[in-house]
Amino acid sequence: MYPLTTLAPPLTHPISTLLVDDCFAFCKGLSSLLAFYSTTSTLQFQVVGQATSLEQAIEHAIQQSPMLILLDMDLGQSSGIEVLQQLRSHSKTSHVLVLSAHQEGEWVYRAMQAGAKGYLFKHNLSTQLLEAIQVVMQNQIYLSPEVATSFFHLFHFAGGRSMSGTQTIHLTEREREVLHWLVQGASNEAIAQKLNITVGTVKAYLTTIFEKMQVSSRTQAALQALKLGLVSA
Repeated sequence: MYPLTTLAPPLTHPISTLLVDDCFAFCKGLSSLLAFYSTTSTLQFQVVGQATSLEQAIEHAIQQSPMLILLDMDLGQSSGIEVLQQLRSHSKTSHVLVLSAHQEGEWVYRAMQAGAKGYLFKHNLSTQLLEAIQVVMQNQIYLSPEVATSFFHLFHFAGGRSMSGTQTIHLTEREREVLHWLVQGASNEAIAQKLNITVGTVKAYLTTIFEKMQVSSRTQAALQALKLGLVSA
């Protein structure tokens, strides 16, 4: 696992924990798992709230000031990226560990860039969650091997491209709007709906954007857009 370090002495007081996921059954299972850890490990957990939306997550974070936030990346109309961005302003002392079904490198990269302390695939919870929590509570970064591989691949791609030149990329206002929603993870259909244009028009804009940015995929376009400051996350 990453990082390979010797952990500091375990915490001696309960870790106040906020669960952010719109699936009640998943949160119930997660609460049971934390309760199990409280009786079988050196860590103690106290679940102080459960949020199913961005608004609830921010409200709980402000009111409860949890030490640990376990965050899903899909929250109905909102995304985990939006929650991370808001938490960065309203709950700077909380340690956020992302629990996600998304295994694409782009999701991992964007979550870590937005302030997550770790990223864990949901199907690995039973074997990796306790270790992940131990690591992030030490204010370190947790990435399991399968996550780290995709993350560092994209990290090096974005870093290499950003250092290869500082050429100016000229985008129209509409192209920037399309690129903004692409970075937010919106599908072509969702972009079309948000901008009140057709899906065919969105595809045409993306073709032009890709040509101007000299990229060949949505992931590369999103990473370059963030690195070059063409849009904000």
